[in-house]
Amino acid sequence: MLQTTFLDYIYENPLMNASGVHCMTVEELTALENSAAGAFITKSATLAPREGNPEPRYADVPLGSINSMGLPNNGVDYYLDYALKYQMNHEAPLFFSVAGTSVDENIALLQKIQDSDFQGITELNLSCPNVPGKPQVAYDFPLTEKILTEVFQFFTKPLGVKLPPYFDMAHFDQMAEILNKFPLTYVNSINSIGNGLYIDPESDQVVIRPKEGFGGIGGEYVKPTALANVRAFATRLKPEIKIIGTGGILTGQDAYEHLLCGATMLQIGTQLQKEGPAIFERIAQELEAIMKKKGYQSIADFRGKVKTIN
Repeated sequence: MLQTTFLDYIYENPLMNASGVHCMTVEELTALENSAAGAFITKSATLAPREGNPEPRYADVPLGSINSMGLPNNGVDYYLDYALKYQMNHEAPLFFSVAGTSVDENIALLQKIQDSDFQGITELNLSCPNVPGKPQVAYDFPLTEKILTEVFQFFTKPLGVKLPPYFDMAHFDQMAEILNKFPLTYVNSINSIGNGLYIDPESDQVVIRPKEGFGGIGGEYVKPTALANVRAFATRLKPEIKIIGTGGILTGQDAYEHLLCGATMLQIGTQLQKEGPAIFERIAQELEAIMKKKGYQSIADFRGKVKTIN
């Protein structure tokens, strides 16, 4: 009932982890592998291992989370080694995330994947800071187009991009126009809402150390923004570019709404951090129950069919 076709491969369900959550080590990736998730993605890798920002850099808050992680990861070779071993024993492809701290590093990471035996799906995280004093890459539209132009001169494997949230109809239009120029496999929308601030009511203090408490917001707070971005891109991108919906998925109903807005796969971040990999079985069961109640046999019966008011 929940089977999902993505790049001609059939996944048992559309549920995945969001990159950055429960995917730092081989042990965590193996737990995802053995969970009820339909697919999973590695931690966003840089060329060299990174410690990330000083702790505390993540905090659970009442309606979600706030974080300023600073891209902690074990380096691209660590995850590539895992991915090559994984694909020897599995047919459906693994998702592999890269996030350079500069344009040159992004190009170098993708060149490394292109030159390797990796046969899975690569995700380029464009919603990371690039140059100090400049916005993250995906908020710089000419730079986004420049990077993708350069990437597709040599990269021939399946590639998706992770995007930050946009808040203006003109920005949806402009970004979709850029993305439609390229042979992308998918767009992952959204990354966390940038630069929120949460204050502990007892101590009058921010709850994370980096950036004087400023951090990305995830969880229940972001679902309306995530749904809007999924819907906006589902109606603007050419049909061959699929949407992975991310943001505010706590229940089967949340997952259902993302699919209704046009997503094909779904990633779970904050709530996975709070519950652990058992969440995938719960969400899958809840989603299936909703579909049965509404008389749907498959996700294709309702994907992208959100109703508007005339």
